[in-house]
Amino acid sequence: MRSYWNDYNQQIDEQLANGQTNYSKIARDIVGNIKGLDSFRTYVSRRAKRKSENSIVDETLHRGNLKDDTWKVAWVKNPDTGVSALVTNPDYANSGIDYDLIRDDMVEEFKKLSPIVKPYKRKKTKNNHCLVLDIADLHIGKLSTLNGVGSNEEYNIDVAIKRALESAESLMDKSAAWNIDQVYFIIGNDVLHTDNTTGSTTKGTNQDTDGIWYDNFKIARLVYSHIIKKLSIVAPVHVIHCPSNHDKMTGFMLADAVSCYFHNDKNITFDVSTMHRKYVKYGKNLLNFSHGDGAKLDQVPYLAAHEVPQLWADTVFRYGYLHHIHHKDMFKFRSGKDFIGMTVEYLRSPSGADKWHSDKGYVGSKISIEAFIHHPTRGQVARLTHNF
Repeated sequence: MRSYWNDYNQQIDEQLANGQTNYSKIARDIVGNIKGLDSFRTYVSRRAKRKSENSIVDETLHRGNLKDDTWKVAWVKNPDTGVSALVTNPDYANSGIDYDLIRDDMVEEFKKLSPIVKPYKRKKTKNNHCLVLDIADLHIGKLSTLNGVGSNEEYNIDVAIKRALESAESLMDKSAAWNIDQVYFIIGNDVLHTDNTTGSTTKGTNQDTDGIWYDNFKIARLVYSHIIKKLSIVAPVHVIHCPSNHDKMTGFMLADAVSCYFHNDKNITFDVSTMHRKYVKYGKNLLNFSHGDGAKLDQVPYLAAHEVPQLWADTVFRYGYLHHIHHKDMFKFRSGKDFIGMTVEYLRSPSGADKWHSDKGYVGSKISIEAFIHHPTRGQVARLTHNF
């Protein structure tokens, strides 16, 4: 595993040999005030520590003609005492590519390729509302079949795509009964069933899967992009990414990729931060979105009041929309509740039950996608549902 900074090893070693102990100064002297300066300073510090503590390792590496960044563990023998020890190379464990730095470079390149779309000319309307469209827990790549994998329902990539596109179209049609001047489209929330090519979630739980991860990622990108573009014709769209437990890494990558594509579209904005709970204010409405695998239902109002106290103070109607459990009721969780100052609820999912859910008996709930209409001064005035 080669470090992004290995080409600077000789310059680092020269400064250390000259007695320089200020790692920040070494970093600035070598690379200047670049975006990845903090990362490079950490690399300098690790290299200095290794050189000061591992002279025997250095000697062994020199005799064996080994490179600093090509080995993970090695048996090192002290030639004087004959004692051997298994040594872990600290540079190998921490010398991977600086993904943040490379991601920033890629994002900037992708943004240059984004098609330029000017703001649409829209008719001025009165009595406006916002539309919240939330395709919760789509799980592209989940497999449930009628012949033993899952319960008595079929769910696969084709079904997931069909339900996402069909429901988005249906809910947009239903929302036409109101004048919409703002759309909030919620993405993330386990849009992908797995987080890697090995068919497991972020924490490593194996899943019954359909297709391969690479294709599923591209499918999700195309589905999201299509829906977002259609929504932007209705009204300006603010896309909000909610990190989740099945695809914490790839869900973020997906949201980031889609945001790059629409970077130059003046009708669409994004929040792809990794914050677990997201907040937006629409008139006197405070809207909170999170996956629901962290804070439980009764904690959400207290967290909102603590995390966005000014938005809390400026609003009258407050709503928390959670996901994760796929149902309106499960175990000890309530489907929703009016707390003091805030209403919180879990949203339904369009995905079918896989074998694990079937074995546990978590079947039979309504399979739906939901949307909500909010008036700026009267709060939530309508709930739109597309059932399957």
